[in-house]
Amino acid sequence: MKLGLGTAALGRPQYINVRTAKCDNSDLEKFRKESFQVLENAYQMGIRYFDTAPGYGLAEELVLEWLQSKKDKTIKIATKWGYTYTANFDANATVHEVKEHSIAKLKEQWHFSEQLLPYLKVYQIHSATLETGVLENKEVLAFLHRLKQKHQLKIGLSTTGTNQVEVIKKALSVQVHGDFLFDVYQVTYNFLDQSLLSVLNELKEKNKQIVIKEALANGRIFKNGNYPHYSKMYFLLENLAKKYKVGVDAIALKYCLQTIPNATVLSGASSIEQLNENLETKRISLLDADIEALSSCKVSPEFYWKERKNLAWN
Repeated sequence: MKLGLGTAALGRPQYINVRTAKCDNSDLEKFRKESFQVLENAYQMGIRYFDTAPGYGLAEELVLEWLQSKKDKTIKIATKWGYTYTANFDANATVHEVKEHSIAKLKEQWHFSEQLLPYLKVYQIHSATLETGVLENKEVLAFLHRLKQKHQLKIGLSTTGTNQVEVIKKALSVQVHGDFLFDVYQVTYNFLDQSLLSVLNELKEKNKQIVIKEALANGRIFKNGNYPHYSKMYFLLENLAKKYKVGVDAIALKYCLQTIPNATVLSGASSIEQLNENLETKRISLLDADIEALSSCKVSPEFYWKERKNLAWN
C-alpha cells in the first residue's frame, strides 16, 4: 500500500475544492516557499512518488528545483501533458486551464518536462477523453512510444468524467508497433465514485499500474451544510474518525488503499498540516464492516461529475 503526493494544490493557490473558503495570492514567493516545504516534508516522511503537471501552475518548476537537492534513485516523478495553466495566479480568473491534446502541445510541454529526467518515470496524457481524439492520434501515440523506448518511461493517462471507464477500456487496446502503449492509469476513485471497480480486474490481469486521484472527492468528504444529501456519509465518517482517532481524510485515503491493493493513492495536501493529517492513514486498518459501510455511500458517476462541475475554484 503506497501513498504519493499530488502537486495540483502546491503549484497554484486556486484549485477545485470545497474545503478551503479563501486563499491568499498576495505573496507568491511565500506560497512557493510553503509548497517547497510540503514537498520536502513528504519526502522526509517516506513519500517517494510525486505527481505533477504543467497545468498545475508552478508545480513542475517547483518539483524540478526541489530535485536539485536530491540524489535518491527511489524518487519517482510522474508528470503529464495536455493542459496549460492560464489563470496567472489571478483569484478572479474565469478560465484557469486550457486543454489541448495536439502534437504541438505535447512537444512543447515535453521540452520542459524532460528536465525532470532521470527521476521522471511516468509520462501521462492529462485527462484523456474520447472527445479530443487523443487515443486515436497516430502522431501523438508514436511520439509517446518513442519517449517510452528512449527513456524507459512508463506511459500513462489520467481520466476524468462520467465515461472514465470507457476511456480506460479504449486505452487498454492502444498499440504502437505491436506494443501496448499505456502502463499507468491515474483514475478518480473514492467511496462516492466507485466506477473504477467495473474495470479493475482487467487492469490487474494486464498488470497495469493504478494511481488514485481525488480520494477526498475534492473536499466533499468533509462535513458541509451545502450538501445535506451526504448526511449519512458525514455521520459515518465522524464515527470512524473517532473510532480510529484520525481525521476523516485519513479514513478516506485508507479506504482507497485497502480496496485497491497495490495502487498508489495520491494525497493532495496543500500544507504541512494537511499532509500530516493525511499520513495518519498509515497507522490504521479499516475492518471489513467499515469498508462495506463506506462503499454504501456511492453515487452514480453522472451525479458525482455533475456536482463536481459546479464546484468553485478557491
